[in-house]
Amino acid sequence: MEQAETDVKIRILKSAKRLFAKQGFEGTSVRQICEEAGANVALVSYHFGGKEKVFRAIFEHFFPGTPEAFKENEAILTDPVEGLRLVAGEIVKFTMQEKELSDIVQQELTLQSPRLGVVFSFLNPVWLTVKDLLVRGKARGDFRFESMTSALLMVFGVALSHKRFGNLEHLVDLREEDFAENYPEQAVRFIMLGLGVKANE
Repeated sequence: MEQAETDVKIRILKSAKRLFAKQGFEGTSVRQICEEAGANVALVSYHFGGKEKVFRAIFEHFFPGTPEAFKENEAILTDPVEGLRLVAGEIVKFTMQEKELSDIVQQELTLQSPRLGVVFSFLNPVWLTVKDLLVRGKARGDFRFESMTSALLMVFGVALSHKRFGNLEHLVDLREEDFAENYPEQAVRFIMLGLGVKANE
């Protein structure tokens, strides 16, 4: 019985994630989520307590890692260069591999939705880690930049660039062979070069 309950909860979360990414939170009903999941409508209230709590549960289940895991990572704690390589690479991989959740984040930020508190509770630890790594790396002489704001925007911009150019097919082809496999490493290398880290460091 416990396994069956877990299975239906996961089906509901996966269906909600797909529909929220495609139609938006406001454009998706509990009934649609349950129809897609093959579940009784009452189970959303039973397992989650409503659509708003399904939204949070999606992040709890599918958002990679935890703030504690970031803070406890040896590279992040001891080496700003390796720490930033790791975190920036994970950001790029997450937004490419977990496209539906990444699209939900983008929608919520664009709409400045009432659910931003939930979104930021997951995003802020990641971006604050990036900022901390930049501060520590600059203090050690690992990174060279004049403005923290500019450096942060550069890291954000490069890490998320593939999210912004999907509608410019005449310029880029995000489906080109090996793009998804190679882009995270190339993006991180570009970020490091922009921060003054030589390619062999």
